[in-house]
Amino acid sequence: MYAHVLVPVSFDTERDSAGALAVARLLAGEAGHISLLHVIEQVPAYAASYLPAGYQSEARKAVEARLAELAADLPDASAHVVEGHSSRTILDWTESHSPDCIVIASHRPGMQDLLLGSTAAKVVRHAPCAVHVVR
Repeated sequence: MYAHVLVPVSFDTERDSAGALAVARLLAGEAGHISLLHVIEQVPAYAASYLPAGYQSEARKAVEARLAELAADLPDASAHVVEGHSSRTILDWTESHSPDCIVIASHRPGMQDLLLGSTAAKVVRHAPCAVHVVR
């Protein structure tokens, strides 16, 4: 069992966050803490000017509320919303909060992942702790 499990949560339909949460619950056991983390990627300035006023703050509030709902269904869980590039921000958060394990959902890799690399692949390669990938 792990004392602190990090679950990066993406609300993309391709990612199975429910499966990752179930695995995290098992790995944390009765005494472990689960941290849910959602990374909001920054919108480039040229694109942000086309968004309605207040869109980004409303979107952040919606993400925070949805993540808090997920955390409420887990024993000893906390929700965190941060901004940045997904894989780099997950790794930075891991360095500063020292979870024992990361449980991350992943899609089935395609040709584009061979050229760019997916978030889960980058986390697996660079994380300082155990990583479980759920498909």
